[in-house]
Amino acid sequence: MRIITRSDDSILYELDGKPALDLYETYLGDEAAALPASVLLYPLKIWDPACPDDEVVRTVLSVDHARRSMKFAGDIPQGWKARLMRGSFERLIDSAAEAADSAKSQMENQTSYDGLCLIVSCVGRRLLMGQQTEEEIDVVYSSIGGSFPIVGFYSYDEILANSKTGPSGLHNQTITLTMISEVA
Repeated sequence: MRIITRSDDSILYELDGKPALDLYETYLGDEAAALPASVLLYPLKIWDPACPDDEVVRTVLSVDHARRSMKFAGDIPQGWKARLMRGSFERLIDSAAEAADSAKSQMENQTSYDGLCLIVSCVGRRLLMGQQTEEEIDVVYSSIGGSFPIVGFYSYDEILANSKTGPSGLHNQTITLTMISEVA
């Protein structure tokens, strides 16, 4: 866990008082030579220490070797906590199934299950997972059942509510589901 000690909007300069790019290069080892493309597997989870359950994920867009900084897809507030993450295809697919299970459980009190499931997934997931993104759709479909047709698209960011605390926020590398049903 790190503290964001210097940032400006979406540019991260320092973590724990040290250049952010230095930390990423150390963490990535040999994969650092492929920056910024190699960091799709290594997003940054950030949160306000006053609201630790309101975590968001940020994706690296570019690096500035001269300034030893990194630009992210979304704000990186100074004083917030940060954790470098390591993506795994299995966990990404499992999280899609969890999202579908959660969405379906919220629909269980409906008297009609006719409806629609809208999936919005981050293009960063698509770039990272390639053809394995089809597995995400398969697990969503399996979870919600055949009575909900699925439609969706890829976006560059998603705005969604935190399932634990409620406030909405900008997220990267996420999959979001919205289930719409007509109540009989």
